[in-house]
Amino acid sequence: MDPSRISLRPLKLSDIDDFLKWASDDRVTRYLWTMSTIKSRKEALSYIEKDVMPHPWHRTICLDDRSIGYISVKPEPGDDKCRAKISYAVGADYWGQGIVARTLKMAISLVFKDFPDLVRLEALVESENGASQRVLEKVGFLKEGLMRKYGFSKGEIKDVFLYSFLSTDKIL
Repeated sequence: MDPSRISLRPLKLSDIDDFLKWASDDRVTRYLWTMSTIKSRKEALSYIEKDVMPHPWHRTICLDDRSIGYISVKPEPGDDKCRAKISYAVGADYWGQGIVARTLKMAISLVFKDFPDLVRLEALVESENGASQRVLEKVGFLKEGLMRKYGFSKGEIKDVFLYSFLSTDKIL
């Protein structure tokens, strides 16, 4: 995969058809806590307008400027603004190609500049999601530990691993 074909940018309403291709796939949304599988164009439009566009830092992962996934970073409010949650997903057709690792590296560089008070990124990964754990470790995130029965997702209470990346860490 030619890295110059991959980019990050804000999602636009005109991306709706590309967005729907990956957001309607249960395999892609399986481990996403903040996004359910999108089933219709109307639902996709509502999600983009109400959840994506007002988000403080939500970027679509693009291949040749077509949306194939997303990365979002949400800083905590108030005195906890030094910490933010990062999440991501990419269409199943693009799994295993290094696209998420590459775009995570791009995102990390950008968010620490965009949010000057930010010193810590956190990723919560379900214990069964080995692929996402490997991606985070490949980029340089540190696995801090298992949080048992941490949260409710898709009808179950899940165990999650907590990963972190500090502003002083080196991207691998």
